[in-house]
Formats: sequence, structure tokens, C-alpha cells
Amino acid sequence: MFISFSQTWYWFVLGAVVSYFIGCFNFAVLISKLKHKDIRSQGSGNPGTMNMSRTFGWKIGLLNFLCDALKGIIPVMVGHLAFAGMYFEGTAFAVTDFSRYLFGLCAVIGHVFPVTMKFKGGKGIATTLGVFTCGVTCEVGWYFPIAFALLVGVVLYIYFFEWGSMGSLLGVSGFTIWQGIIFFLRYQGMLTNGWVIAAFMVLLIYNLITWIAHRVNLYKLMGGEEHRTSIKKMIHKKKAN
Repeated sequence: MFISFSQTWYWFVLGAVVSYFIGCFNFAVLISKLKHKDIRSQGSGNPGTMNMSRTFGWKIGLLNFLCDALKGIIPVMVGHLAFAGMYFEGTAFAVTDFSRYLFGLCAVIGHVFPVTMKFKGGKGIATTLGVFTCGVTCEVGWYFPIAFALLVGVVLYIYFFEWGSMGSLLGVSGFTIWQGIIFFLRYQGMLTNGWVIAAFMVLLIYNLITWIAHRVNLYKLMGGEEHRTSIKKMIHKKKAN
């Protein structure tokens, strides 16, 4: 089935707006307040998974990660299911290859720049990893073990090297390269098509947002001032008072 973007553009706008507001909901703030604290005044002040793990232990950190990842998974699944089997008019480009990553990107933007928190949110890693894990596996189910192995690789990197920000960013980059290769192989005969270029640009924006959001961490890392992220300490973290 072929669709015309000029006649259906409002569905993309609606999906993008709803996805943004899904991203705006910050679970770190909610969970920390249930623990009678505000994560924004704890540790690094970042309302995200790493700071939640350092402050409340790995179990709360994992819960927060899953909740934030879900914020990326839901828009991706909506974008995938709503346009399944459709192609943009006059092309062989699958609409879902654009819609699921567009909606996911809007959720990440909502997490990093939430209007509900004066545009000061988290750094988008968990939501981005949720987007890509779902994005690469919703079409090909047997990709999931590979995606899971990549996520485990991120955890192992942080466990052994204790550089949380760098491990997270490498995970995002790894998923981006993987999806980029899939798109390249799928559309290698039409790489100059506008929709193909748009899909690659969306993938690039994910990295720009997450890497820029971590710019302070990267500066500190290069200057030898970055605080290490010890998973061992998180595992033994006592229940927060």
C-alpha cells in the first residue's frame, strides 16, 4: 500500500507531538519523590538512570532504566504498527523505517528537553536504547538476542572500566551503526532518495542529542575529572534513608 505524505502529514505531526509528551514524563523524579527525595538535588543532579543507581542502588536504577526505555519503546511500536506494510508514494521506502524512529526521536527530545521541567531533563540514554532495541527487533525478532548482547556489553564495559557516560554513548553509537547498516543494505540502490537520506539524518540526530547532553561528562573525562560509575558499589548500595 502506498501513501502520500502530503495527504497524511498530520498523522506524523500528531505522533511526534504525543511522543514528545510521553518523553516529558520523568520517572526518576517520580520514583525519587516516592523515596522522599528529589533526584535533582542528589549526586550529579541529573534525573536519569545513572544518578538514580548511585543514589538509591542498582535495583531502583534498573527500574528507572526500564521505565525510561519504555518511553522509547511505546512510540516506536506505534510508529511501526500504524504504518506497517505501507510505502511512500512513488518509492520503495517503507514508511515504518521513518515513522518509528521519528516518533522515538521525539520521545528522546522530550526526555532531554521536557517542557514540563523547564527543558531540563535527563540525558536520554535509557530512552534511546529503548528506541533502538525495539526499532531493530520489531521487524526481525531474532535480532533481539543480538540487541540484548549489545546491552549486556554496555553494562560489562561500565562494570570493568567504570566510565558510565562513555559506555552509554558507545551503546547508542553501536545501535546506530547497526541500524544504519540495515538501512544501507536495504536501500543501497536508492541512497539518494529523500526518505532514505531523512532516515539516516534521524539516526544521526539521536547521537548528536545524546553526545551533546553528555558534553560536560566528556570534558571531565578528557580532563581526568569524571567520577567513576562503580556497579559493584551500586550492587552493595544500602537502602537509602
